[in-house]
Amino acid sequence: MSTSHSTGRTQEAPVMSGFERYLSAWVALCIVIGIVLGQFAPALFQAIGRLEVARVNLPVGVLIWIMIIPMLLKVDFGALGQIQSQWRGIGVTLFINWAVKPFSMALLAWLFIRHLFADWLPADQLDSYVAGLILLAAAPCTAMVFVWSRLTGGDPVFTLSQVALNDTIMLFAFAPIVALLLGLSSITVPWDTLLTSVALYILIPVVIAQFWRRALLRRGQTAFDAVLARLGPLSMAALLLTLVLLFAFQGEAIIRQPLIIAMLAIPILIQVFFNSALAYWLNRCVGEKHSVACPSALIGASNFFELAVATAISLFGFHSGAALATVVGVLIEVPVMLLVVRVVNRSRNWYERRPAAPGKNATAG
Repeated sequence: MSTSHSTGRTQEAPVMSGFERYLSAWVALCIVIGIVLGQFAPALFQAIGRLEVARVNLPVGVLIWIMIIPMLLKVDFGALGQIQSQWRGIGVTLFINWAVKPFSMALLAWLFIRHLFADWLPADQLDSYVAGLILLAAAPCTAMVFVWSRLTGGDPVFTLSQVALNDTIMLFAFAPIVALLLGLSSITVPWDTLLTSVALYILIPVVIAQFWRRALLRRGQTAFDAVLARLGPLSMAALLLTLVLLFAFQGEAIIRQPLIIAMLAIPILIQVFFNSALAYWLNRCVGEKHSVACPSALIGASNFFELAVATAISLFGFHSGAALATVVGVLIEVPVMLLVVRVVNRSRNWYERRPAAPGKNATAG
């Protein structure tokens, strides 16, 4: 999405590319390719897995930067000055993102992974699956939210302001929340590795992206949009290549228990529907307009899965259940969020109906 200060131009951008719309199909294809390659060339992927410095896998680190930096180019931190104009929607989204979503996911992970599905999952990976789900929920979405917002006619100023604010908060809150929830789940996490992940996959990419953004905008909006258009496919290709690597390592476990992906998807699905519905309803309760409630609900439901995948690999490794759990989030993101988009669009008349004042008929507001 173009993040020019002209909101009109923002709405002229293409709503959703065919590649984005069928992202789940591409992810499924990468699962198959990764599993096949992992079975036929295990030595190659073991060599890739050993390319580490300070527990950071170098090939994955490079791929994550190629994924994240183009997305962060879209974020204008100058939009933080506009948050007071929609403070109610901002407040609802912050409440969902930071006070509800990570904790509700920790509860769902405990319920489904440690209890309901425990007998069907590898016992030595239960903690890792829980950790991956927590990592997924602790990172609010940055890039795809712009797409979801356009599909609902969302207020572009609100969307941009909220994403900029979430990215700022994430610099300081992601590591403590993850450490707290993993600790409550009796999972030991090395603080140095967690902080290294925050620096590598949030702080440094944000700094690079903002300097690059300013340099591009000095050349004009057209030049900026052209660079974003060229970088988009590169970013997606990096994501898909990362998934091939992950499933090359995960292939053996999936072949043994193919229902693992479905079992991991269930708490993610519940979390998405619960948080999007709660955010949507709360915005209606506080009287926020529909064009703000939609992106608020979508930001509250979707995840910054690129950060979650990278952190899971750094903390637990390619072979871990944590890495697999975060990738399941990628697999279901597009179809599930498109369903949420459809629901909020079709419920607009209900949303805009306000309770009638005494002695008056209800009117749409």
